[in-house]
Amino acid sequence: MIGYVSVGLLGLLALSIPVGIVLFLLGFGIDTFFSSFPLTRGLGNMVWSSSNSATLIAIPFFVLLGEILVRSGVATRTYAALDRWVSWLPGGLVHANVATATMFSATSGSSVATAATVATVAMPQAEKLGYDPKLFSGAIAAGGTLGIMIPPSINLIVYGFLTQSSIPQLFLAGLIPGLALALAFMAVTVIICLIRPDLGGVRRTFPFPKMLRALIDLIPILILFGLIVGSIYAGWATPTEAAAVGVAGAFVIALAFGGVSWTMLTQSLTGTVKITSMIMLIVIGASFLNFTLASAGLGRELTAFMTGLGLTPLKTILVVVVLYIVLGFFIETLSLMVVTIPIIVPLVIAQGYDVIWFGILMIVLIEMALITPPVGLNLYVVQGARKSGSLNEVMLGALPYCLTMLAMAFLLIAFPSIALFLPNALQ
Repeated sequence: MIGYVSVGLLGLLALSIPVGIVLFLLGFGIDTFFSSFPLTRGLGNMVWSSSNSATLIAIPFFVLLGEILVRSGVATRTYAALDRWVSWLPGGLVHANVATATMFSATSGSSVATAATVATVAMPQAEKLGYDPKLFSGAIAAGGTLGIMIPPSINLIVYGFLTQSSIPQLFLAGLIPGLALALAFMAVTVIICLIRPDLGGVRRTFPFPKMLRALIDLIPILILFGLIVGSIYAGWATPTEAAAVGVAGAFVIALAFGGVSWTMLTQSLTGTVKITSMIMLIVIGASFLNFTLASAGLGRELTAFMTGLGLTPLKTILVVVVLYIVLGFFIETLSLMVVTIPIIVPLVIAQGYDVIWFGILMIVLIEMALITPPVGLNLYVVQGARKSGSLNEVMLGALPYCLTMLAMAFLLIAFPSIALFLPNALQ
């Protein structure tokens, strides 16, 4: 059954069928060919129960929060402020790309939205100041991936929902690896630009009073992040309630900067409906597929298969890493999560690994999928914002950052406390 499901998944995706529909079709196929019970009779109850969760209400709120910040012009102010603080480093404005992506990751929860925001603001500067298009665009694509690691993260919410694990714990676990990745991206940029100074463009310095004035444009984003995450860990709000508070805070920020208009609100709401509908179709389809897989005995089959190989826990987790890297070439990130979680997570937990730790490791591997061809969404988002050159340039520019993520994955395996320190300390 493992082989049939794998071939069926890749085959249907190759036909460009929407991922949510593919998940339902696989569920129907498993019911027809591998189950002795009529599993489809539980479809209505499965669709209702998988979507009737207060946890999932956080998704449209976080999407709307990001849409408001993107469309109100707050991104442009944030980018300009960070430019004044980090452009003196080797690599110049490339560091502003990573820093801006990091700040918006702490509010938007979406990697694609973060990459689109930074790319739209930054690409005109690259052409004006003579930056190497490969490194500049690759840094934006890589920085955008932090949107699914640094809390609040939509992908972590989905992971927590599907594994029945604590979302606040996942948010805490993702904070240190997310910030460490951002710093690692900047360190890699410095090394590259010290070796090849011509790639980094002009290093600029600004008068200190001007740098201090720029902090005014950063304060609202920091307050918004503190409002969302702080309310969760102070016990004042659940993640869903904190998301609603975040939307209100984002609206006030947009209003203060004069970015609120009827057009902005219409575009934000429309974008939220589109993105949320896509996510929910995938989540509901995945829930039905998970139900049919469990009922047909795939979990037992996979466990028996892995046990028969006689792998140690470390070898098992390395096999899982390779599996996610390979699948990440072909499957969109959220889809990759929801398809593999019911199969892989029980296997990993049976080997003695922590479900929170594995969630963060999975996110790092899925971040790599966002910047690896042929399905790396961030690559296409950044290329679309460039409006010139080839996609190959973005791919080459993202390669050093992709290797940095792989190094982070191995660090998490070697030192699980990187992810578990904050959750354990604040229990």
